[in-house]
Amino acid sequence: MRKILLLTEIFPPVHGGSGRWFWEIYRRFPHGSVEALTDDLPNVSLTDESFPHPIHRTRMAKDRFGVASLAGLQYYFHIWKKLDLLVRTREIQQVHCGRLIPEGVPALLNKFRRGVPFTCYVHGEDVEIARTSREISMLTRWVLPRAEKIVANSNNTRDLLTRWWKIDEDRIVVMTPGVDIEHFHPSHSKKRRESWNQKKVIVTVGRLVPRKGQDMMIRALPLIRESVKDAYYCIVGGGAEEQHLRDLADSHGVSDIVEFAGELTDDQMLACYQDCDLFALPNRRVMNDDEGFGMVLLEAQSCGKAVLAGDSGGTRETMLLGETGVIADCTTPQSLAKSVVNLLQDTARLQQMGLNGRQFMERSFSWTELAQTAMERLK
Repeated sequence: MRKILLLTEIFPPVHGGSGRWFWEIYRRFPHGSVEALTDDLPNVSLTDESFPHPIHRTRMAKDRFGVASLAGLQYYFHIWKKLDLLVRTREIQQVHCGRLIPEGVPALLNKFRRGVPFTCYVHGEDVEIARTSREISMLTRWVLPRAEKIVANSNNTRDLLTRWWKIDEDRIVVMTPGVDIEHFHPSHSKKRRESWNQKKVIVTVGRLVPRKGQDMMIRALPLIRESVKDAYYCIVGGGAEEQHLRDLADSHGVSDIVEFAGELTDDQMLACYQDCDLFALPNRRVMNDDEGFGMVLLEAQSCGKAVLAGDSGGTRETMLLGETGVIADCTTPQSLAKSVVNLLQDTARLQQMGLNGRQFMERSFSWTELAQTAMERLK
């Protein structure tokens, strides 16, 4: 296996599905085969010590990834210089980029300079958003054709790459994220139920951004409460939309049954999965922003919970439709409320879906099996 440098801004301790994906996959690679270059953050010593490969850190976080400014050029030059140093001194033979942009740009510069090939992960929403920006689209078209391989996180993402970006299928490797079935497991301890007062709890885990659909669930809650009197909605995660969502809950008269749990520890988030009645990711397409896959849907199913997701992006690839979860129309409060009520009023169905979901995760999304696939296809 050629020695890999994983280049990614998003990596633990930062919360996020893609960062967890990289952590779980690459920590299972053989000793000496991987090093990582990621964002410099405070208090990362414990995180870095628990990863079995060397981690190098430098400043990578940025709000905008364009090059049409001196600051943008300096940003890419800074990462490229650090990447170049590691390639020269650590015997790196290939670079794996967590995203096309920004990570793909310094990797491409390194390929020009050192001849080291690179592979890019594509998550769906990234290439969709790129279509809305002339500058990011230009960078994407610069990077994509020159990547040795492109890892698509779902068949939906692969279709985007072939349809809109004209990438040959033989260069695309479809590899879905997975789930730690040992950590995310069913439990009857009810650590969270006491604070929820035995209500019918819907949980959403994810960044507070429009495509995740927390706003649509809030809009649906008045209708849900008409049929499910003890309905309660717990939102786990942080983001720019929090104040808007709080205002929305107030204006719809449901602030008393909406909990903003914020960013939680791993154990706290696990308890939310384990103790909820229904896990929902009411995602929808907003402009060109779509949900590429939905790792949280895997985590919920691994905890033995029925799941509901919106009919857009790659979320339907995370479940067995009708057996472990449902795909709902999440573009209107009325249609979403109807789907949620149908599930919450059928306890037996929820329980059976949860049992089916756990078995499905054990069978199809174990990190150990997915890491073996990655080692075989990305070597």
